[in-house]
Amino acid sequence: MSKKVLIVGGVAGGASTAARLRRMDEKVEIILFERGKYISYANCGLPYYIGGAIEERSNLLLQTPEGMGEKFNMEVRVENEVLSVDKDNKKVKVKNLKTGEEYDESYDVLVLSPGSSPLKPPIPGIDLPNVFSLWTVPDTDKIKSYVDQKQPKRAVVVGGGFIGIEMAENLHDRGLHVSIVEMADQIMNNLDYDMAQLVHAHVASKGVNLHLGNGVKQFEQKGDVTIVHLQNGEQIETDMVILSIGVKPNGQLASDAGLDVNQRGGIIVNEYLQTSDENIYALGDAIEVVDFINHRKAMIPLAGPANKQGRIVANNICGRQEKYKGTQGSAIAKVFDLAVASTGNSEKVLGKIDKNYGKNYRVTYVHPNSHAGYYPGGVPMTIKLIFDMEGKVLGSQIVGYDGVDKRIDVIAASIRFGGTVYDLEELELAYAPPFSSAKDPVNMAGFTAENILSGVVEPMLVRELEEANRDDIVVLDVREPIERDMGFIDGSINIPLNDLRKQLNQLPKDKTIVVYCAVGIRAYIGARILMQNGYKAKNLLGGYRYYSVVTKDYNTSDITPPRQGIKEEKTEKVEVKSMNTIKLNACGLQCPGPIMQVYNKINDMNEGEVLEVTATDPGFPVDVKTWCEKTNNTFIRSEKCKDHFVVYLKKGPDCCKEIEGMTCDVNGKDGSSMVVFSGDLDKAIASFIIANGAAAMGKPVTMFFTFWGLNVLRKDEKVKVSKSIIEKMFGKMMPRGSKKLGISRMNMAGMGSIMIKKVMKDKNVDSLEDLIALAKKNGVRIVACTMSMDVMGLKKEELMDGIEYAGVASYLGAADDANVNLFI
Repeated sequence: MSKKVLIVGGVAGGASTAARLRRMDEKVEIILFERGKYISYANCGLPYYIGGAIEERSNLLLQTPEGMGEKFNMEVRVENEVLSVDKDNKKVKVKNLKTGEEYDESYDVLVLSPGSSPLKPPIPGIDLPNVFSLWTVPDTDKIKSYVDQKQPKRAVVVGGGFIGIEMAENLHDRGLHVSIVEMADQIMNNLDYDMAQLVHAHVASKGVNLHLGNGVKQFEQKGDVTIVHLQNGEQIETDMVILSIGVKPNGQLASDAGLDVNQRGGIIVNEYLQTSDENIYALGDAIEVVDFINHRKAMIPLAGPANKQGRIVANNICGRQEKYKGTQGSAIAKVFDLAVASTGNSEKVLGKIDKNYGKNYRVTYVHPNSHAGYYPGGVPMTIKLIFDMEGKVLGSQIVGYDGVDKRIDVIAASIRFGGTVYDLEELELAYAPPFSSAKDPVNMAGFTAENILSGVVEPMLVRELEEANRDDIVVLDVREPIERDMGFIDGSINIPLNDLRKQLNQLPKDKTIVVYCAVGIRAYIGARILMQNGYKAKNLLGGYRYYSVVTKDYNTSDITPPRQGIKEEKTEKVEVKSMNTIKLNACGLQCPGPIMQVYNKINDMNEGEVLEVTATDPGFPVDVKTWCEKTNNTFIRSEKCKDHFVVYLKKGPDCCKEIEGMTCDVNGKDGSSMVVFSGDLDKAIASFIIANGAAAMGKPVTMFFTFWGLNVLRKDEKVKVSKSIIEKMFGKMMPRGSKKLGISRMNMAGMGSIMIKKVMKDKNVDSLEDLIALAKKNGVRIVACTMSMDVMGLKKEELMDGIEYAGVASYLGAADDANVNLFI
């Protein structure tokens, strides 16, 4: 006789159980209950649909109830909520949410996959209409509809976990100014604080405000503005709020049925995923699992384990007796340009197990490139490896740009098979220059860990240096002197590595020498030199670059961000207005290679010349900016491209006020600026004729296009962008690009424009399109007013390439440096 199996919950674990069960047994009767409208949808993709990376909503729905029912010959009942379980009589009470009808359904085997729910603490104002949580498809629809229709400019994300960070990124990509509020002292709680600091630095570099170690006291509505009151008394003005505080297991159904649950409400299961009733299984976010590393009970809500548990539950229902061996917490997230990954236990988790556990494990850091340095596009990553005194790998965290997923998966696999750092040394991994190095980053992590365990080098962590008695140590900087211009550890002395052997007598042997360089490689060599000459030496893991990031405070002091959110422009090419631009390729160079190349090239350049540097080192833009400040050169700007960074520098000091990469005239106020308000063809032509004339005289020129003038900058072709109804109406009524403009007098239903274009052609006068191209070539700065764009409903994608986006302050800055200002 075939079994009757009821499954409660149709997402991830529940759907996985049902599909596997049917594949294993064609005769079993399966009924799947889901209280929502959707089953088997892509939870992890919801933020990216709101942000626009996933364009079609239907792509989120992996299975429809009808499709799954037909494919697997099962009954799928959506909008049916299981209210209670009678385990003694083996039946459940169900409510049809569409009709209100309640009914009983019997079972032979019951599977509970109720998932979890977002936390919603009793904060005053939390039920305001613009305060959202993201967990389901309907939640997604509400948020996307609000963003599309209301066009908010500012958002506050409460909570810095996976969903919170992904929402912050996607709202930022939609053009909102975003603030993150997190009760803990860091975002991404799966990371240790030091690795989270790398993420803080990157998030802050995108203009996202971080309020760490701070919670929300109250939400208050004042007119169109929502005030977020923080617990430390600060206030943030915003247009919308996303709650991502955390989740709680949906264990109430199990608890009410008399099944065993833990203090957090998580359902307790055995190694076969059975509850305290052998006929009832449970899985997914709602259950208590065993931590694979430390073998303690834990709640680890992840989609990957839930799907695997579904397969095991189905196998066990069919009599296979398969054990679930624990969750190790492997995870990865996209954080703007970064990939942030972890597996196994962090130092935080190990410390909670035993306050003295830190004496029983070691840590190492490496900063290798994603692939061979000599092949274009290699970018560094930071790998933190945690291992015990016998070398067994306990956990790892990686932050980088490319190749992070591959390395975390290799380490995760080694952990699952009981691997050690010695195994990581010996792993034979695929190598070709575009993909890796002959010594893969995973191998490098193993090499450095083995060096520590074998005593080849003794490490010092940044936190240990901060806590150390400086009277007992000497901090030695083995970088080149010009690198000191980028910053150094207070109280350190500088002996470049190449000079160290000749200057050993300058160092005391009765103190510990803590050696550091940029990222740790030269410091390791320096420590070995010292140790073999009778000195007690330690290598500061991570080097100065890591030290400078980890010890910095990224909490935002500006608590009232500007109303106008500006979407970051991701361009592949940057035009810098300069008479002479010299290019330097520093891709793939190890520290201090890039800065040394810049130093040598700048020495050969003339005052005022611009150097365009291409590099793959993510820290280089920050380093070189500091270097410019110290060496009296001018940092213009930097751009992030797909797999490299482009930085523009000018030799010599900033002569006056630099405006968005445009070099000012050394003779003073000799520039020209104009506001182009009109969208008339004749006025646009006059504007560009004047601009090109001024540029031909060597004057810096800024053209600020606002309101109807923005139509001059529109692309001719239609661009697919998301718009509200009013914005679409504006777009249809306004001319699309320079070829559609009318003239201010005698337009005659468009005939005037045709006539003036013919006269210009006959008289050999450049067309407006040619004048625009010439202006760009001559270095004219073309700026679109972002405020006017919002009012007119225009998007960046609709405007021509090679222009800038700014507000009125940018124009006023240009006008202040000009002796001619026009309004057209």
